[in-house]
Amino acid sequence: MDVIVKILLILACSLSGYSIAYHSYNQWWQWAVGLVLGLLMAIFVIQVEQAIRKVSLRVILGGVVGIIIGLLIAFLFAYGLSFVSNIMEKRQVVPWIYTLLTGTMGYLGLVLGSKKVEEVSLFGWGPAKEISDYRILDTSVIIDGRIADICDTGFMEGNLIVPRFVLDELQYIADSSDSMKRARGRRGLDILNRMQRSSGIYIDVVDHDFPKIKGVDAKLVALAKKTSGKIITNDFNLNKVAELQGIKILNVNELANALKPVVLPGELMTVKIIKDGKEPGQGVAYLDDGTMIIVDNAQKYTGANVEALVTSVLQTTAGRMIFSELKAVVADKKPFGVNAKP
Repeated sequence: MDVIVKILLILACSLSGYSIAYHSYNQWWQWAVGLVLGLLMAIFVIQVEQAIRKVSLRVILGGVVGIIIGLLIAFLFAYGLSFVSNIMEKRQVVPWIYTLLTGTMGYLGLVLGSKKVEEVSLFGWGPAKEISDYRILDTSVIIDGRIADICDTGFMEGNLIVPRFVLDELQYIADSSDSMKRARGRRGLDILNRMQRSSGIYIDVVDHDFPKIKGVDAKLVALAKKTSGKIITNDFNLNKVAELQGIKILNVNELANALKPVVLPGELMTVKIIKDGKEPGQGVAYLDDGTMIIVDNAQKYTGANVEALVTSVLQTTAGRMIFSELKAVVADKKPFGVNAKP
């Protein structure tokens, strides 16, 4: 349906341009120019429509109200100048003065209205609700990518804020001469594009900046303070610094730890021994979520599936560690380096 409407718009504008030229001029090339100008007008309108789609309705209304106010101010200025005799005597400059006033006041009204509307709340519709739920994305959590998976599940929706200085840092990393950094930066930009296509999620790039503050982390904390917002991150250091200053942090790592299955001492689990442990006789296995399991007396069963009895669970800043002891070997294939099962 969208494609059909665009085709009809192109046809209507092209035929209108041709008709205007046909009835105004006598040369065939002038008719062709009218056709091309109509076509270009249709393409311009389509591009403007694509750009407006990414802008919230509140920002559009703020821009419209701002430009109306700007034009009214321009009219008042022009009306005041009509009483200045030495200006009005020079009739050739009057239209240019009106054009200058209209252009400058209209532009200022449009820009200020669209930018400052987020600070205005009318009839309960405005930033009073949104600013209290300001969720600001950190560079590290964008590159990490798990936030996009969370958005895809529908557990997070609404506006997510990406400050311009975070976007600039992502672009700087993507342009790095180091191949690893370049790949991380490009991944971050891809993640943002993916999140923009998620239903229920709107990525709002804001131009708030703090020129006197150095460092992206410090600017994030300043922005969160200014907007009473929350920072979404997986950066341990930023997490601690922000909490010390009373900033609410949404840590993706803490969310991942909270969603890990609960394992209690005394439970039996079947795991595959991946490698040797640090202590003699220990084997190391992993759950699907990456949790490390230390299995006593399982070193010689590397590559085999074993049944382990959980003895204790240790929670660390890096995640959980599960300690267990070997109960039985359940794999069909013979363990590496072992001639017989116990």
